[in-house]
Amino acid sequence: MTNTEKVELLLSELKSVPDLEIYQKTSDLKRFSKDFFDYSPILIDELKDCLADIVVRPLSVDAIIVVAQMCNKYSTPLTLRGSGTGNYGQCVPLNGGLVMVMSGLRKIRNFDSKSGEITVESGCLLRDINDELIKHGRQLRLLPSTWRSASIGGFIAGGSGGIGSVRWGFLRDPGHLQALEVITTEDSPRKLELNANNSEALNHAYGTNGIITALTLTTAPYVEWQQIVVDCFDLDQAVDLLSKFSCAALELYLGTLLEKEIVTCLPSGFGKPSSKHRILLLVSPDGVSTIERLAKSAGADFDDLGPENLKAGTGLRELSWNHTTLHMRGIDPNWTYLQMLLPQPELEMMKKLKSEWGSNLLWHLECVRQNGVQRLASLPLVKWQGEEAMNQLISQCRDLGAVIFNPHTITVEDGGLGVIDSDQVQAKSNFDPKGILNPGKLKGWNLKVN
Repeated sequence: MTNTEKVELLLSELKSVPDLEIYQKTSDLKRFSKDFFDYSPILIDELKDCLADIVVRPLSVDAIIVVAQMCNKYSTPLTLRGSGTGNYGQCVPLNGGLVMVMSGLRKIRNFDSKSGEITVESGCLLRDINDELIKHGRQLRLLPSTWRSASIGGFIAGGSGGIGSVRWGFLRDPGHLQALEVITTEDSPRKLELNANNSEALNHAYGTNGIITALTLTTAPYVEWQQIVVDCFDLDQAVDLLSKFSCAALELYLGTLLEKEIVTCLPSGFGKPSSKHRILLLVSPDGVSTIERLAKSAGADFDDLGPENLKAGTGLRELSWNHTTLHMRGIDPNWTYLQMLLPQPELEMMKKLKSEWGSNLLWHLECVRQNGVQRLASLPLVKWQGEEAMNQLISQCRDLGAVIFNPHTITVEDGGLGVIDSDQVQAKSNFDPKGILNPGKLKGWNLKVN
């Protein structure tokens, strides 16, 4: 049976499934087969022609079970998609087949007032979850800069950290994900309730080893974060201050440093115009005076923008993490980026690279907590000069002691720590024995079957 014949048979069966929307227009197939992989010129070449044969949007878990069974029956690749806000092609179907859009599952199932844990379906938007939590005096611990449009399932499957990482570390750290409801892709798909231990293998696995339909997450007490801008004439001073802020006895939700060339390109309304290096902070009200004292003691400019307006979309969090890259690419699409954990002391590496790459590399730092220790991560803006130059820069960063999280590759492992997670591969063997879920993205499975 040819692939075309399989697709036609699958489509004919799908049309009788209740609670299932089917999209067949070419425009829909193209739209749902892409994310923001165009941040990477390397991924553009690799993924630009990838296209689903069918797109479906289930409105119930029962519909997902039937889709999983049918895709297994016809050995059809099945790629899961949230809101498509990822940057690495996480939801791009490498081998055609069926893309399943999870946005129809948006129920908030339960909030535990004692523990603060919340159980939600995977298609819920982070914005909506956070709005619900605020009613209970809670908030999400970790958010991507795309939190207004990103879904929680996509964030858990394809993300790693972001806003909140200065305090709470990364998504795969123990304590964030407490449970998962997943559907397997077998002859008779199972609906499983996984505890925290068993959920770890599906966390940041690009949807390659199970269909996540619901999640239970820990949350944090709600804080009305205050927006603070600190401008520094000298980059050394800015890096030193950022480290001091992240280690001070105060509560931070965001700590971002942008080199002055980036600051001059920022949209208006995010602080006074400046030609200095800029630190962006979200800090609890009782920490503002300490930030002000440290900044003024160092001779830096301090500007208190007041509390966040989460409804406006013009807060400092919209300038952080990969939204920085988004803004710069809006000005010049030749900008791309890297992701790394900087070695300590950070300035030694930063100065070496700056002396060689000059204005083709602009520093963007983010405060994170890694293994319980405050560190500085970086998402530097890099002017595209070809794949050879990018690989040379990556090698230089590694040689200087940085840990690279490569955003120019499609596999889970190469985009992370570069090592195969045997638990992820074992989960795929258990839950997706034919390997139809997002094939090509889990390197450990690729090596196993080949």
